[in-house]
Amino acid sequence: MTQFQRFLSALLVSLALLAAPSLARAQSAWTGVERIVVIGDLEGDYDKFTDMLRTAGLINARGNWSGGRTHLVQLGDIPDRGPNSRMVMDHLMRLEPQARRAGGYVHPLIGNHEAMNVEGDLRYVHPGEYAAFADPNSRRVREAYYRQTQEHLRANPPPTGVPEFNDAFRAQWEAEHPLGYVEHRQAWSPTGYYGRWIATHESVIRINDLLFLHAGIGPSYLPAERDAMNEAVRDALNGQPDPAFADILTNQEGPLWYRGLSLNQEPAEEPHLAALLARHGVSRIIVGHTKRAATVLPRFGGRVIITDIARRDGHADPHAFLIVENGALTTIHRGHRVPLNVATQADICAYLDSVLAIEPQESPLRTTASQCHAALQLTPTAP
Repeated sequence: MTQFQRFLSALLVSLALLAAPSLARAQSAWTGVERIVVIGDLEGDYDKFTDMLRTAGLINARGNWSGGRTHLVQLGDIPDRGPNSRMVMDHLMRLEPQARRAGGYVHPLIGNHEAMNVEGDLRYVHPGEYAAFADPNSRRVREAYYRQTQEHLRANPPPTGVPEFNDAFRAQWEAEHPLGYVEHRQAWSPTGYYGRWIATHESVIRINDLLFLHAGIGPSYLPAERDAMNEAVRDALNGQPDPAFADILTNQEGPLWYRGLSLNQEPAEEPHLAALLARHGVSRIIVGHTKRAATVLPRFGGRVIITDIARRDGHADPHAFLIVENGALTTIHRGHRVPLNVATQADICAYLDSVLAIEPQESPLRTTASQCHAALQLTPTAP
């Protein structure tokens, strides 16, 4: 981050007018949970989110919690690429206390895109995200921000010199800072309404014998304890990184970024997966972050479940998610229930065939199923 970017971040924090709710930090392990609903990356899609909640029986017609003692796990990446992250977060905030009163729980885990927004990495922010924060006061707020930016540039000239603050400069600056931008940055700052709320949550949790997190845990993070990683992520989001995990928000082997469980060849990744399962005392790891298929995808005989759903342009999102009931796994795909208790490659292929039967003829999932069967043909059989 450049000196100027640090200044802008500090300025936006100082301009913050929103106060975040005071929320207790969540615990990171639960046992005896009979029903878990798992939703992967939402990327600003509020309609998808509420449709899945209704399908799972977690909300009533008024949007209030009706899931009883169910645990809802949202695996992170609420923001970016779509316009309605704010609506998703507001609804989760509303459901959290309602679920607790009913004996259930809502777990909005921290993903890499939550961390990116808090830190000011806005490469994937949808224009609608800024528009969601715009109000009748936004022009005045943006004007004040522009003038403070000018003052800083005059007092701290960049290597190219103080820019000429002409109409062209102003037009480009406004294009980069649309109405609602300042309010968005205020709300997502570490002291802002959503930034503070994000930092009350966990990155890695265990429910029964299942481990949930956004991305995965790479070899260099294998020794790390669950609570140590959670605390390190929160500290880093609050601008006070733990030296032992100084780059946890960006480390490609950390819990917000590691893709090896989703992408690496299974024989090569198998020893690490076995060590990871043993380290955390679980039978499966459930992640989002990586789009591999147009449905919930099991790997490693079902010991890894990927819930980030790939959707190609021109194809409707299947609104697929996972339910765990008394240990039995079920994919909900286009509103249909498909059992997901798999143990072998043949089981996984049969599962994909079952999902494919629900899909349109030209579904991209057909390729995934074909690849599964091709791999099955290459799998050596025991003598």
